[in-house]
Amino acid sequence: MPERMRSAVQEFIAKETSAGIVLFAAAILAMIAVNSPLASAYSALFALPVEVQFGALEIAKPFGLWINDGLMAIFFFLIGLEVKREILEGQLSSFDRAALPAVAAVGGMAIPAMVFVYFNWGSPENLNGWAIPAATDIAFALGVLALLGKRVPLALKTLLLAIAIIDDIGAVIIIAIFYTANVSTLSLGLAAIGTALLFIMNRMGEMRTSAYVLVGVFLWVCVLKSGVHATLAGVVAALAIPLNAKDGSSPLKAMEHGLHYWVAFAILPIFAFANAGVSLAGIQLADLLAPLALGIAAGLVIGKQIGVFGFLWLAIRLGIAKRPEGVGWMQLYGLACLTGIGFTMSLFIGNLAFVGLAQIETVKLGVLSGSLISGIIGYLLLRMGPAPNPAQPPIASPAAG
Repeated sequence: MPERMRSAVQEFIAKETSAGIVLFAAAILAMIAVNSPLASAYSALFALPVEVQFGALEIAKPFGLWINDGLMAIFFFLIGLEVKREILEGQLSSFDRAALPAVAAVGGMAIPAMVFVYFNWGSPENLNGWAIPAATDIAFALGVLALLGKRVPLALKTLLLAIAIIDDIGAVIIIAIFYTANVSTLSLGLAAIGTALLFIMNRMGEMRTSAYVLVGVFLWVCVLKSGVHATLAGVVAALAIPLNAKDGSSPLKAMEHGLHYWVAFAILPIFAFANAGVSLAGIQLADLLAPLALGIAAGLVIGKQIGVFGFLWLAIRLGIAKRPEGVGWMQLYGLACLTGIGFTMSLFIGNLAFVGLAQIETVKLGVLSGSLISGIIGYLLLRMGPAPNPAQPPIASPAAG
């Protein structure tokens, strides 16, 4: 890996691992608030009506939905920037680099969804949540890796990062196709005009990021009113941001760098605090074994292990991709377990899949339990595995040997 790319990956990982700690703290605070005398105040805060109006244009939502539809659009904008950069010049820029994480990500989305459907086949009211265990929370997963320090080789962290990015692409596609409400043709048409304008600006060499932000806000409003989930506007706007300018600067990288801290240390913790609160009052073992919660937890714990590790193993054995240098099978299996930490994206999809309070609370229970178990198993496997040896020669692909 070139030194410049290695430094960029290390810098990204440093930010995300620190963010994982903040995210964990926000989730714990939400749990404390919901299970304390502050519970009513917590619920009232996120039910608070917030209205913005310009003439005939009115957007009125509870504060909690402003977080999920508004702030999370910025998170998806950042995902879009990362995806575009990785495709153009990063870990996804060639088949050799993208093959292993792509295969692993496909397995890590398909098998957990199948596990969920297996547990909920007899409960058709739950089947809309099939995509909940297909997600991976990169901040939490890298946060666990940070606890292991130098026992984890950089190649393993880079692979986890690439899998999570492809996983995010899959999540965006799933949300766009399966989690949209009734579509407004007029609003969708205006959104199409905004999208076209963004890409015309790109082709004409417009480098002012403020111009893209202005059109991006217009696009977000149109998508919000169209019935398609508003966060997708963030991804579309991000893909229009130019990677390189004629003067050698990079508008995309500048925006990505500037947003990372805001997303990692403000937006995601706020989302976690608003969505992770689960009341433990009266919870029994039967609640954890209910089809919805069990399907999510099993999808994250069992489905991710089978999907990610199984597909990694097949890709390497069939010669589609090579095992990363200095990374053993035990470490790859530990990584597969860590991808079962769904948290942020799983909670987000859960809020799209269901509207009933009882189902959403059960989703939270399944996501939190599955993510916790996955994190513990992944940590223990990587802790017990061999520490990386800098002098170790590259590991050849079994298929090639």
